[in-house]
Amino acid sequence: MTLFFGQRRAVRDSSAVRALAAGSVGNLVEWYEFGVYGYFATVIAARFFTPEGGSEVEALVKTYASFALAFFFRPVGAALFGRLGDRMGRRPVLILVIVLMTVATTLIGALPTYASVGALAPWLLTFLRVLQGLSAGGEFGGAVAVMTESAPPGRRGLYGSWQSFTVALGLLGGAGVAALLGSLLTEEQLGDWGWRVPFLLTLPLGLAALWLRLRLEETPAFRRETDTASPPRREVAGAIALGAARIMGWAAAGYTFLVVLPSYLQSTLGASFQQALIATVLANSGFAVTIVPAGLLSDRVGRRTVMLTGALLVALLSLPLLNLLQNTGTSNTVKGAAVFAAGAVVGLMAGPGPAMLSELFPTNVRYTGLGLAYALSNAVFSGCAGLIITETVKRTGNVDVPGYYAAATCAVSVLALVKAPKRKAG
Repeated sequence: MTLFFGQRRAVRDSSAVRALAAGSVGNLVEWYEFGVYGYFATVIAARFFTPEGGSEVEALVKTYASFALAFFFRPVGAALFGRLGDRMGRRPVLILVIVLMTVATTLIGALPTYASVGALAPWLLTFLRVLQGLSAGGEFGGAVAVMTESAPPGRRGLYGSWQSFTVALGLLGGAGVAALLGSLLTEEQLGDWGWRVPFLLTLPLGLAALWLRLRLEETPAFRRETDTASPPRREVAGAIALGAARIMGWAAAGYTFLVVLPSYLQSTLGASFQQALIATVLANSGFAVTIVPAGLLSDRVGRRTVMLTGALLVALLSLPLLNLLQNTGTSNTVKGAAVFAAGAVVGLMAGPGPAMLSELFPTNVRYTGLGLAYALSNAVFSGCAGLIITETVKRTGNVDVPGYYAAATCAVSVLALVKAPKRKAG
């Protein structure tokens, strides 16, 4: 009898690990690409959005507008694929979205530039960004549903944190590839063809993710509750709004410090491409270090406690951090430690965040609900981060804008986390 139950537990644990791998690998591919787009924003601006006579700042704003547009299609993808995932199952929809993301990203690496096809170039790029936005919108809800529904009892925070951890790995991978190319290639080579390489590398990454998802089993929770009546729409809408407010700071501060930072350092503070990428690698390393421990801690002390700590720290420290980077008298070691700490604090919100969102919704609307909460918050506060920051700095000349932006959004998340009723962790 003991042997029988031991075998059942081993099978269950093996299934949970496969679900964890299949769920998280798609996020790695997705965020690798979004990171690469952010890191090469200035290069893409020059190749796709700068007709003869156009300014570099104007081109960068247009590049971030295309970036933001992809995020605004995320809620559409979350609603479309989420509905399918709650009806048909998590597995087939996750297979579909990883194929869509891989194809769209790979094609970006093969696009003709403005110099070759004129005004058609930015439109082609924008179309592929829309496809990426749709697939990314369907990715998060399904991946988190699979990971948290497959988690052993009392481990949803830990399992859900792997979604955020693979985000960090994807961003780090993108930054690493960008830094390597920046060191190996001349500026001319990077602009001519080197920027294409990171996008083309998505193809083998996507094929590996597809292989894992083809081996994925449907979650036990979905199999049990497919016939359960859905909760009232007003209740679901309220949970979506609550979830979006709770992760607003995570979305805004994460993109400000982890993705937008390179272009800000270059265009506003005069840093070189290599210096900006080093700062980004440090920030994303700090982010990666705290995510899984934060998720594990939330299984013990609650999601709200850990997320509140992170949101409060960002709200209080964003502006002092930025002032350190702006100060020419600050040593590179101190600046490096500061950006590392900034990423680490964001990780306190990102670790428990997926499990927190998952626990807001019952199984039969979970894919749709948590996907929409995440997509809406990211569409407004992540996708627009680069556009808002770049345009506001341009118009006002105030270089403190990124600090104010991160602090204000985290303050809203603090209020949402404080006023909302507690939910039991685990």
